Parts: sequence; C-alpha cells; structure tokens
Amino acid sequence: MADTNPQEYPTILGPDAAFKGEMTFEKGMRLQGRFEGKINTQGRLHVAKEAKMGADVEAGSIIVEGEVEGNLAASDRIELKSSARYKGDLTASKLVVEEGAAFVGHVSVGPDATKLGKPAAQRPAVAPPIAKP
Repeated sequence: MADTNPQEYPTILGPDAAFKGEMTFEKGMRLQGRFEGKINTQGRLHVAKEAKMGADVEAGSIIVEGEVEGNLAASDRIELKSSARYKGDLTASKLVVEEGAAFVGHVSVGPDATKLGKPAAQRPAVAPPIAKP
C-alpha cells in the first residue's frame, strides 16, 4: 500500500505509544497509537485504523481511518476512509468521504475555504439567516 511507504511517512507513532502535547514535522507522520494535543505540518498526516486522536490539526493533507475528535484543516485534501469516526470541524481544498465513514461537524471545502485561514466553526456566517414572518 502506498500510504505505508516509509518515504511518505518517515515519522511513526506506533500502536503502543501515547503522546500528549504539540507536534510538528516536515514530511509525513503515521499515527497508530494515541495522540492528544495539536499538530502543525506542511506534510501529510495518516491516522491509522487502530489510532485514536483528540487534536486540532493543520496539515498539507490528512487521511483518517481511525477515531478523531478535533478540528482538521488541510491546505490540500482530507480523506475520511470507510473506518473513520470523526467529530469536529474541517476545512480543506478537497474532501473525500468513503461510504461507511462517520462524521459529525461542519465542513468548509473548496479553493476559497483554505484561503480564509480559519476552521469553519471560527468563521462568521456569510449572511445572517433569513427570519420567517
């Protein structure tokens, strides 16, 4: 599988590891254990099927197969695989959601979404709701 190529994900947090705090890396990381905190990278983040993450993430691209709670922002794309369980708000240029994925939250997708620089929940509404008479 291309997603497990060591060159794409030179940093790995293994299945028996738990990390709490802020993390930065340049290329890519595969999370197989538990992570809580914040991640900031221009690279790729792959949350494996067995992983659990409670974090706010800003990344180049994100693939979710496991459990994630927190806001995700990707300058390129976010993929929610069929095994993904995600709760939070996401912002990305492109979004791929496979059948079977569970998602609860708000979405901002498209080329303009990432230019605004804030996750969907932090941006003001474009227009106020129309009041019914």
